[in-house]
Amino acid sequence: MLEPVFRAGDTYAIDPDISSDAALAYWFGPERRVFVAEEDGQVLGTYYIVRNQKGGGSHVCNCGYVTSAAAQGRGVARAMLAHSLEIAPGLGFAAMQYNFVVSTNRRAIETWQRAGFEIVGRLPGAFRHPEQGFVDALVMYRWL
Repeated sequence: MLEPVFRAGDTYAIDPDISSDAALAYWFGPERRVFVAEEDGQVLGTYYIVRNQKGGGSHVCNCGYVTSAAAQGRGVARAMLAHSLEIAPGLGFAAMQYNFVVSTNRRAIETWQRAGFEIVGRLPGAFRHPEQGFVDALVMYRWL
């Protein structure tokens, strides 16, 4: 499920040629809690939640979400987002931040905004999109 998303190179700032082992090491990295969305034994999506910073920023978490191609448009990302927002306070977080949302990823941006996230920063040309060249990356934030 991770491979096609990372290989496409249009939503995550990850080398599209990342090895399978390196992709799994990234997704299941230290201190990350990983969850899956499934239906009838079929994995529809996965997400991780992790402390965004240490020390004074440790009350803010970060998440990454991936939905399988077969489950696109079925509300899986929205359900994973709802789950992450529900569990984050119990993990000690007071806010959630998305560090690098590619500005061409309109579906994700609209989903996050409907859930109360605000665009609090714009990094001009910070992401090299494989088809559109340099596009902006957004920082999105929400108090829990």
